[in-house]
Amino acid sequence: QVQLVESGGGLVQPGGSLRLSCAASGFTFSSYAMSWYRQALGKERELVAGITSAGARTNYADSVKGRFTISRDIAKSTVYLQMNSLKPEDTAVYYCKAERSRYAINYWGQGTQVTVSS
Repeated sequence: QVQLVESGGGLVQPGGSLRLSCAASGFTFSSYAMSWYRQALGKERELVAGITSAGARTNYADSVKGRFTISRDIAKSTVYLQMNSLKPEDTAVYYCKAERSRYAINYWGQGTQVTVSS
């Protein structure tokens, strides 16, 4: 069955770094665009970063540009989110999403908590 399993979240001090991973299985990873979303307590889920199926193009929310980097390893069926210079406002549950828009197919992971606090 389809699985997206996020890992790498945790507690980090402001200015620190984390790398999130999302391991995919049960579908053809290379055919799906991948993205990271986040949802802070009491707020709506928002797009953080996205990457096309072949990894040729990426896009970022303005709030994370220059600090976060999304990448994917087709051989490992894994997408990553490198997060640097973390701020308290980055605190949220981070979700991985696989999308094949042509067929209106979306898969979501279960989320991983990121807390930025001193």
